[in-house]
Parts: sequence; C-alpha cells; structure tokens
Amino acid sequence: MSLTTRAAVVESGGAPFTLSDVVLDEPGPHEAVVRMVATGLCHTDLGVAGGGLPFPLPGVLGHEGAGVVEAVGPAVTGVAPGDHVVLSFTSCGDCRNCRGGHPAYCATWLPLNLIGGRRADGTSTISRDGEPLGGHFFGQSSFAERALVDERSLVKVDPDVPLESIAPLGCGVQTGVGAVWNVLKPVTGSTVVVLGAGAVGLSAVMAAALTPATTIVAVDKVGERLSMARELGATHTVNAGESDLVEALAEITGGQGADGIVETTGSVAVLRQGVDALAARGTLVVVGAPPFGTEVALDVNGLLGGKQVVGLTLGDAETQTFIPALVRLVKEGRLPLHRLISTYPFADIDQAVRDMGAGKAIKPVLTF
Repeated sequence: MSLTTRAAVVESGGAPFTLSDVVLDEPGPHEAVVRMVATGLCHTDLGVAGGGLPFPLPGVLGHEGAGVVEAVGPAVTGVAPGDHVVLSFTSCGDCRNCRGGHPAYCATWLPLNLIGGRRADGTSTISRDGEPLGGHFFGQSSFAERALVDERSLVKVDPDVPLESIAPLGCGVQTGVGAVWNVLKPVTGSTVVVLGAGAVGLSAVMAAALTPATTIVAVDKVGERLSMARELGATHTVNAGESDLVEALAEITGGQGADGIVETTGSVAVLRQGVDALAARGTLVVVGAPPFGTEVALDVNGLLGGKQVVGLTLGDAETQTFIPALVRLVKEGRLPLHRLISTYPFADIDQAVRDMGAGKAIKPVLTF
C-alpha cells in the first residue's frame, strides 16, 4: 500500500525547501521503506535545488540518509524490518562496471541517481495530490520522514552506532576517503595534499592519516578549517589566500612536488595549480564538480613526467563492504567524523542550508 509522509520539497530551481505531505508508492520487489533517523546535507543537493542540474522539479532530494527499515519488497534479501541502514547511491548491478566491483561507474548512473527522478522503468516513487514528483534521488530521496529506497542503495550497519553520526558516509565521507584509499593508495613516506577543507576534504585528511603517508597537507582559505585539519591529521597547512600554492607545496616537499593530490574545490584554477604541483609520476584526483561543460587548460609537456589526472565519483567504492568498514572506524574512534557534523531538526532544513552556504557548518545532518 502507498504511504503518506512529510518531505522537504523543492518546488522549482532556486526555491527554498518546503515541508509538504507526499505519498510514497508501494514498495517494488527490490525496494524498502525506511524510517529516516538522520540525513546529511550535501553540496550536490544544493546544486540540484538551485537548478544547476536537470532534475525534475518539484521534487524530493536527499542522498545521505540513515534510518531503520520498516518494510521490504518481496525480492529484497539483504535487509529486513528493524535493520539499521545507511543509504548510498544506487546502480544497475548488471553492467560491466557493476559486475567488476565499481558501481559508482554504472552505465546508468546518471539517470538512476542524479537527473532521472524516476525508477529505471520510468515510474515515479513519490507523488503529491495525484501528481508525480521528482524522486528516486540516489535511489533514496531521503529529505523525508520516510523514504522508498532502492535495494542497491541500502547498506546494513551496526545497530550500536548512532545513525546521526554515520549518515554522511553515504556520499561525502566515502568520496573523500575513497579518493585516498582507492585511488592514491599512499605508500610509506608519501606526500598527500588535500585542496579544500570542507567535508570531503577533511574526510580525505582523516583517511590519509590512516595510511603510511608521512606528509599530509591541507589547503584552504579559512583558518578555522585549517586548524581542524591539523587536529584531524594534517602535518602541514597552507592558507591559499595568503600563499602561492605551487610555491608553498614546493617548499614543503623540498622541491619534489606532491605524490598525491585530492582536488575538492571544483575550481579549475585550483585544479591547474594542483597539477603543476605534482611530483613526477604523481596523481591528482578530481573530486570537486564545477558546472557541466567546464574545461581546464593543462600544460601537456608538464604531464610527460608521468603525472596522472583521475576523475572520481563517490570514492569508487563498493558500498556493501566500504561503508561497514567506515562505520567500524567511526565506532572505534579512528575516524572522528563527529568533528565535522552539526545537527539540525528536519524542520530547520533551510537554516542548515544557510549555515552550510555561509561556511558555519561543515556537514549539516538533519535529524527526525
């Protein structure tokens, strides 16, 4: 049967979030109803709400959910009612990349997660007054008291870990951590540089601190963020508003350049500086996403020393193994994610948006 719930609806591009009663469709064979306990707020949500991506509006966003399973479709086998779950992106499960353990590069990733607003078969998961709304955002649309979630978005987690402390694992945190662990893979003595000390960047700093890298550099223009980066494991910081980035990194690395760089800002100017600051055979991971169609100019001869520039989606993580490992690290205090989180009641979502935009909150988490 369908279910009425309260959701934060974006009516049109640039409009605020408005609390409204919506109707969830009956769970399909591979879907579950999840009672939300917490959900993170991400810059991707704000980009879509602002009209920057062609997601169908009015619609319900939210893609860092955490909650408790209430009901499951007849073909769901991985979770049962009562299970605690973290919600992440969805994928088809059948394409070459899904079968190869890289679901973040699913052949149908964009329509299933970011711009489709519907199930793969074109049907709607959410409606209001009999009219379909954009939903199925990352297979979840978790800005609601209850969410209809695709089975491949569900990750069962340890029920002893508070869900509000791990909701951001579904997107931002696994992106930053995965950039370091799954792409850079630092070896003993490596230098890792993180450009941008927001939620993704600070997650990358924490991840680097759990590797054999011996030099971890955080770069930002906000002094408070740089101080936190130091507390979370950075050995050096660079205030990009006061220093030339390439020169500062050359000084820190003794002129060798950085072995690995994570670019989280979405600025092509910063990306170019990062590539210039790489060591021979160094790798820069592009995480920050500027508007579609944005291009960057690179010195081709500068790349011939074996430099690599790698794009990344969601940490290239296989969520069913990656997220439970992160939950364990949070539980044991080795991934101090709580340092990034500010909690807000769900009804205060617009205040959370304002605080995030003003830099007052690194990772807002809405609680229900």
